[in-house]
Amino acid sequence: MPKKFKITDELGRLDKIVSMLDPEISRSRAKKMIEDGDIIVNDSKKKPKYETKASDTLLIKDVKPETVSIKPENMPLDIVYEDEDVIVVNKPQGMVVHPSAGHPNHTLVNALLFHSPLSSINGEYRPGIVHRIDKDTSGLLMVAKNDMAHKALSKQLKAKKNLRKYVALVHGQIKEDSGVIKAPIARSPKDRKKQAIVADGRPAITHFEVMERFQDYTLIECRLETGRTHQIRVHMQYIGHPIVGDPLYGPKKTIKGHGQFLHAQELGFEHPRTHKLMIFSAPIPEIFEKTLRTLRVNNLLES
Repeated sequence: MPKKFKITDELGRLDKIVSMLDPEISRSRAKKMIEDGDIIVNDSKKKPKYETKASDTLLIKDVKPETVSIKPENMPLDIVYEDEDVIVVNKPQGMVVHPSAGHPNHTLVNALLFHSPLSSINGEYRPGIVHRIDKDTSGLLMVAKNDMAHKALSKQLKAKKNLRKYVALVHGQIKEDSGVIKAPIARSPKDRKKQAIVADGRPAITHFEVMERFQDYTLIECRLETGRTHQIRVHMQYIGHPIVGDPLYGPKKTIKGHGQFLHAQELGFEHPRTHKLMIFSAPIPEIFEKTLRTLRVNNLLES
């Protein structure tokens, strides 16, 4: 079906704005669609470099989804556990989980397809992927090798029966030793690349505990009760303690790394075939550990 957007704060080149408003359309595809007349502004055809203005109306005509052939790639995988039904993999920072129209290669799914058959439930782009973590987040993911396992693991996620614990380094000192953040999340009405706390958004609950305090930072453990997109990142920004290195929700002045200091450290689920409770853990990346060592030394020097 055609999609219609009213421009408010999204100002800039038309091809760029279209890719922001509709994540399924890459910028290169948006450019071609604009040139082909499949995207019009205020009932008229524009060029890809057209600068959008507040109150502009964008119409994206009904077009067939862009198809892509997902190719298996021989890439290294840090597999923590594997059997005939599931794979638990420790994803490195900087790796995208699954392909998209604008990013068809070098993802975790490409590597997994080379390694093993995967479930077909999530279609061509996300075979085997039961849940995701961000590109710049490291840590554990459960992957389904067949449809039976996928259905069982997805059912556990929906029922909030999985264990998902993260370690995060955040800006500022959190005074409380623990807390619960309950704030609904939805796509930001101001920036389509971001999520935000929105009154009528989907319920989102994050539990946190302080593990260690530094002069200007706090190391925390977060447990997800729900699993919304960017949930921990949005919730920590919401309480005034954004994650260190977060390019979307954090301050520009931060500790350098390879993305946000957020690591999916512990993962637990009931095995889909044996029904045995399985819990896995993965150590934080070396750059994360190195940063903590530096902060501990600074704490000693300042005390």
